[in-house]
Amino acid sequence: MSRQSTVTARAPRPEASAAAGAFQVVSDTLTVETDARFEILDITDRVRDVVRRLGVTDGLLSLQSLHTTCSVLVNEAQSALHADIRRFLDLVVDRDAEWLHNDPEHSDCDRCNADAHLRALLLGPSVTLQVSGGDIVLGQWQRVLLVELDGPRARTVRLQLMGVA
Repeated sequence: MSRQSTVTARAPRPEASAAAGAFQVVSDTLTVETDARFEILDITDRVRDVVRRLGVTDGLLSLQSLHTTCSVLVNEAQSALHADIRRFLDLVVDRDAEWLHNDPEHSDCDRCNADAHLRALLLGPSVTLQVSGGDIVLGQWQRVLLVELDGPRARTVRLQLMGVA
């Protein structure tokens, strides 16, 4: 297991600024293929590419998972921390507990994935990031992460960018 974190390469901290131009709202989607039931994927570079392509230089970016068992969050991309996140979720939400969602007498879901829904409830489906100078604003160790809780599957993340070009 790696002891190394991914550093967000960025220019010096953006100074206070006022941007002028036409206000725009643009959106796009990312499709992410996952390989395991539980997986944490760093999608920062893909998000950056979309922001640059959409052409808004200053504003806000909203990212939202379009799934009830997949989350988007900002944290560190370091394998030991990702193992700790998994351990934390395993301790808080027991996969083998007697969840009503997994019981055919109470639910029509045949995936037995109540634990994935409950874990997604803790992590949340979305994040909002600032955009400055045409790039997402992240701290030194911050990365945009997709957390797969019921894979493997193809997952969709919607990006909506609001600001000025």
